[in-house]
Amino acid sequence: MEAVLSHLRGAIERGDYAIGDKLPSEAELCRTLEVSRPVLREALRALQALGLTVSKTGKGTFVVAGAVEDPTFGDYAASDLLEVRRHVEIPVAGYAARRRTPENLDHLAHLLDRMERETDTTAWVAMDSLFHLGVAEAAQNPVFRRVIEEIRDALARQSAFLNQLGGRREQSNREHRAIVEALIDGSEHDAVEAMAHHLDRVSTTLTDIVRPTRTDTPTEGGPEA
Repeated sequence: MEAVLSHLRGAIERGDYAIGDKLPSEAELCRTLEVSRPVLREALRALQALGLTVSKTGKGTFVVAGAVEDPTFGDYAASDLLEVRRHVEIPVAGYAARRRTPENLDHLAHLLDRMERETDTTAWVAMDSLFHLGVAEAAQNPVFRRVIEEIRDALARQSAFLNQLGGRREQSNREHRAIVEALIDGSEHDAVEAMAHHLDRVSTTLTDIVRPTRTDTPTEGGPEA
């Protein structure tokens, strides 16, 4: 999938497909790139998340930008989402360290154990958003929980994107473990630091993905399956 995405993204950034152009059909791309339709569709979804294309039902996929600027996850741009997360989730972690109940800790620890054992990305992504919701619940303020509920779909989409293109899962598990340990210790300072570090790593991975790809001419025959 990464090879297909890199090939298509490079073609768009080089101008082989201009803004407004329609990409070849899925069947044609599968033949040209010698990949299965599920692999191609993953790459097309990633292109759309990067903000380079839009998919129109029954019409195809169209180029809407010549370079990656700000990926979108559901209804929210990545930059807007991260800005809000920093202002909400970092202080929420501190409140959670002070107010968490034994039930909150049991829930988060159990969830984290499942995440560390999980091998299915889709299942892991679902638990990732539940983890952040669980931290908000531990802060004992229903408004915080409502805010995280509002952006929960975007969090899941962002998580899937980062795992798909940035290999974030194991690293994220370690960062989540540090957050839970700080909550268990009841350390507001450590909880805030752990959440801030987690969001910093999210931001860094996003930046690495968004950076322009190489624009040299691809090898004849395209990427391998």
